[in-house]
Amino acid sequence: MTSERIEISGFADGDRVEAAFAVRERQLRQFKNKPGEFLELELGDGSGTVKAISWEEAEERHSLAAPGNIVWVVGRFEVSPRYGPKLNVHELRLADSGTYDPEELCGRPELPLERLESDLRELVTTIQRPELRQLLERFFAAGSEIWPRFREAPAAKRFHQAYRGGLLEHTVSVAQAVSAAAAYFAGIDRDVAVSGALLHDIGKTEAYNEDPLAIELTDAGRLQGEIPLGYYMVRREIEAIPGFDPRLAQAVLHIILSHHGLLEHGSPVVPATREATLVHMIDNLGGKLGSFDRLERELPEGEAWSGYDRALESSAYFGARAA
Repeated sequence: MTSERIEISGFADGDRVEAAFAVRERQLRQFKNKPGEFLELELGDGSGTVKAISWEEAEERHSLAAPGNIVWVVGRFEVSPRYGPKLNVHELRLADSGTYDPEELCGRPELPLERLESDLRELVTTIQRPELRQLLERFFAAGSEIWPRFREAPAAKRFHQAYRGGLLEHTVSVAQAVSAAAAYFAGIDRDVAVSGALLHDIGKTEAYNEDPLAIELTDAGRLQGEIPLGYYMVRREIEAIPGFDPRLAQAVLHIILSHHGLLEHGSPVVPATREATLVHMIDNLGGKLGSFDRLERELPEGEAWSGYDRALESSAYFGARAA
């Protein structure tokens, strides 16, 4: 193995870079003022991602840099006042298996997966209605069929918690926040709200592939979407539980169907109950704050402002770095 690597989050303007990275995305682009193409890449490791540009050998390097491949890159990191941070690629080849640790190239939650798993199971034990507890155990019990995939799945392809264990991390944070907020707003059925929060993104276990180095939508994710997939997963389990209260089923399923908030954001319906509104708002907050985490990890040393981010529709400011 190589000596300790400098992670992407530690890159500084002018650094020479010589290391292995996972290819997240690739695209050939046309030069504006001359014939020919250049290669634009998104490279990643456990700390974040970096935009990389190869001005030469674009087609050859494009064939090597398929998403999910591990490439050995030699180049120089630059921070442009106009174009932001990028890695200028001087050399690129497929990395030899002994030159990198795959675990160093996968993103990861801040907390260990074991702690997140324990926190989720603790939330499940607080649910008072037996039929809701039984429904949650069908998904989150250690021996359940879906649990191994849920524990490893990402929460997104790009914008927040797009790494192994990201779905578990996002689900726990949303459900914990919903649990806490339910105590401060009149009329909230906590059991329904927390159960819906724990299940709201369950469809992502089928909507995303299982390659942590190159997260992509599956065919089912593209053709059906994570909300319908999650709805049918939960509905099937509800129908397998004898005597499940139809009104309770409707309340939980409505949370899943409406948690994106707006029709144009992919929800078949908008939130129409207190519980669904609470889960949507907390889920949206969790996604936004997850984007801040991603941007801060990728921010070059000494920088306080990120570039424009599509998820936030703004740049992000990190005052602690400025101080």
